[in-house]
Amino acid sequence: MPEPRRKKRMKNEPVNGGAGGHENQLELAIGREIRSFRRKMDLTIAELAKLAGLSAGMLSKIENGNASPSLGTLQALSRALNIPFTAFFRKYEEERDASYVRSGQGLVIERRGTRAGHEYRLLGYSVGKSISVEPYLITLTEESEVFPLFQHPGTEFIYMLEGDMLYMHGDKSYRLSPGDSLFFDADAPHGPEELFRLPIRFLSIIVSPRFTD
Repeated sequence: MPEPRRKKRMKNEPVNGGAGGHENQLELAIGREIRSFRRKMDLTIAELAKLAGLSAGMLSKIENGNASPSLGTLQALSRALNIPFTAFFRKYEEERDASYVRSGQGLVIERRGTRAGHEYRLLGYSVGKSISVEPYLITLTEESEVFPLFQHPGTEFIYMLEGDMLYMHGDKSYRLSPGDSLFFDADAPHGPEELFRLPIRFLSIIVSPRFTD
């Protein structure tokens, strides 16, 4: 008998049930949760959009997973729906034990102090019973005289991919180039201090205690 033909796996196609196509599973999961909470409150898209200070068109795109809601947008929606911010992620956490994000995708987050030319892209969201893990791809494309300093619970790991910068942690500064890494206590003030060669891209993985609502 002829040997059965094996299906040829396309380039970049995920293996073992990963998310296929160009869909961003995190955005789709968030959108589904927003729609579910809106319907439970018997609100139309226009009504919820008005409460959250959004356009109805943008809210529709978010619910359908066609737009990346910023952190500020999610916070506005959580206030409008009177639910915890983390509620948008819970179904995603329950249903998936893996997060697959294609190149150039991921949820763009507006962190406190974020400036033009500074992009924070969340690559996944995994929360266990006691810890939260947040992997970011951070891109800096514009020079600035003043940089935001961050300070939060947990630990952080940085791995440089491109560019050259001076990174401050506490009372010390570290020169970081491609291949360099920095692992530190995130309770101390930290952040870029001087940019030597743009663009700058680095991975930032934040591990912190999970606080219950």
